[in-house]
Amino acid sequence: MASQSDHKAAIIDGKAIAQTIRNEIAEEVRHLSQKYGKVPGLAVVIVGNRKDSQSYVSMKRKACAEVGILSLDIDLPEDVSQVDLIAKVHELNANPDVHGILVQLPLPKHINEEKVLSEISIEKDVDGFHPLNIGKLAMKGREPLFLPCTPKGCLELLSRSGISIKGKKAVVVGRSNIVGLPVSLLLLKADATVTVVHSHSHDPESIIREADIIIAAAGQAMMIKGSWIKPGAAVIDVGTNAIDDSSRKSGYRLVGDVDFQEACKVAGWVTPVPGGVGPMTVAMLLKNTLDGAKRVIAQ
Repeated sequence: MASQSDHKAAIIDGKAIAQTIRNEIAEEVRHLSQKYGKVPGLAVVIVGNRKDSQSYVSMKRKACAEVGILSLDIDLPEDVSQVDLIAKVHELNANPDVHGILVQLPLPKHINEEKVLSEISIEKDVDGFHPLNIGKLAMKGREPLFLPCTPKGCLELLSRSGISIKGKKAVVVGRSNIVGLPVSLLLLKADATVTVVHSHSHDPESIIREADIIIAAAGQAMMIKGSWIKPGAAVIDVGTNAIDDSSRKSGYRLVGDVDFQEACKVAGWVTPVPGGVGPMTVAMLLKNTLDGAKRVIAQ
């Protein structure tokens, strides 16, 4: 038998899987365009000029162009009033060429995020954050119109890597509204036995060690060590943390919530950072936009 040190986890290539999905989407968009003369439209609303938000948004716009989705760019100043922002959302709700509306978070402090997100039409909520969509996700036998992109991407990585969820023990690390909470609901819907570990959990290590599937979304650089991972477990690392690295031109490098080097020696599957969950989030946004458009165009 190979010794522990020889073990190498299968690396789940999120970039390649996302590209496959984008190719599938491009094909469907072409079909809609030929058959109905219409293509999906995504409105991307960005407030202010945060560097990270700007780069996320330009990535989303590029991805739209690649698959033939029309992207409408709405750039609003940092000091835009909440009333004006909501008026812009209402205008997009009423625009028949827009099938998805994305408001890039975080919003400036003077704007109530919850209020703005709940004004997005549930039919166009491609981020899946509308309370009605999250509420339906939480209930048995109800189907939300859209699933949040990152959690949806996590489950897609598992299913496209041939990892079954049914009856497995899944541990989600982190309970944010954007990832931890919805991904735990999705895993429940997929018949996993789910535990959520968070900042008040006692002895997180022993809970995580039980998991067949780990979804790490705590925002703590390399928090999950190799010794915390059950041999053969599937590890999906949602974390993106910048840590100092003087050998890089930028002065930093990105790492996940999992110690990747250590995890590779124990886990059955592991996603890298970058190149794991990140590209999937954008692919799922495109997929949600396509689905929203199909509901309207292909009646």
